[in-house]
Amino acid sequence: MIKIVVSAVWICLVTIGSSYAAAMWAAGQQQQTAPVEEFFGGLDYVKSNTISVPIISGGAITGYVVAQFVFTVDGKILRKLSVPPELFLIDEAFRAIYAGEAPDFADLEKYDLSGLKQKIAANINERFGTRIVRDVLIEQFNYVPKEAVRYGPKR
Repeated sequence: MIKIVVSAVWICLVTIGSSYAAAMWAAGQQQQTAPVEEFFGGLDYVKSNTISVPIISGGAITGYVVAQFVFTVDGKILRKLSVPPELFLIDEAFRAIYAGEAPDFADLEKYDLSGLKQKIAANINERFGTRIVRDVLIEQFNYVPKEAVRYGPKR
């Protein structure tokens, strides 16, 4: 009977000691690790509505660019704005596509999307007077020729 009691006490002491040692080791490991940096901390994502931009060539509409963008915006500045920035974002995207050098979509090689994104971000930041837009992401960018556009019912 004494052997059983001594064995039980021994098992309890070993369990308590190992639990204490494990807790101390874990606490030491947490202090040694460096804090993880947040890569996109403080950024909000603003998704624009789909915009349709007419492409004019030779004085006539040849088709439409249908585009949708996602803007990464500094969250602190975004909360301070009194006007919704989506309106300005869509306006600048429309202007950049419409007023920019539109490629000939009939003989299309590649369109400079990175230049378009940088132009949109620079124009928005210039308009607000601060670096509000960090990056512009393209969610959709399609060209629809005029012949492929479906018109509403004839009246």
